[in-house]
Amino acid sequence: MPLDVSTQVKDPERVRLRREQIVQASVRLFTEKGFHKTTTREIAKASGLSNGALYEYVQSKEDVLYLVCRHIHREVRNRLASTLTEPGSAAKRLRHALCRFGELVLSMQDEILLIYQESKSLPRLYLHEVLSEEQQVVAVFEQLLREGLADQSILVEEKDIPVLAENAVVMGQMLAFRRWAWKQKSTESVLNTQVNAFLASVHSTTD
Repeated sequence: MPLDVSTQVKDPERVRLRREQIVQASVRLFTEKGFHKTTTREIAKASGLSNGALYEYVQSKEDVLYLVCRHIHREVRNRLASTLTEPGSAAKRLRHALCRFGELVLSMQDEILLIYQESKSLPRLYLHEVLSEEQQVVAVFEQLLREGLADQSILVEEKDIPVLAENAVVMGQMLAFRRWAWKQKSTESVLNTQVNAFLASVHSTTD
């Protein structure tokens, strides 16, 4: 079962709504100031809560960081999930997933960087869970590659699929990690180049 954060509040819907406020406020603060320079008092104020009320929903600033990382990963995974059920060959769905993931990274650059810059501050159990959430994103690409192998729209060896799926995720994340390099280039052209290169590497047939 996924780890959850302890709360003093018994109403699950109230917890969900308040934690949404906390997460959204914390993303802004952590990307602007960094995790360590942000105080819980600042998080509470930005969330529209008193400092005491904040501790009804979380027990520590590390709890907040974990909730932020989990929110970002789940947002990415949920928005990618639709590509698994679209019509057409697996290769076509893989192209769509690669494009969708790149667009997601471009729209969530600060959040993606936040995970990699600040997740090292998480306690071990939380960090393990965050890494597990990341692997669920990788699993989307693993499934598409395996389906492509089955319908013969992708020509790869089964043993290579885990590495190729990791490559697909890293390729998309590069749009955030190396964003300074794209200032003089169209992000659309960069994304198209990436996607075409990846599909060529798996001998994808999308006709």
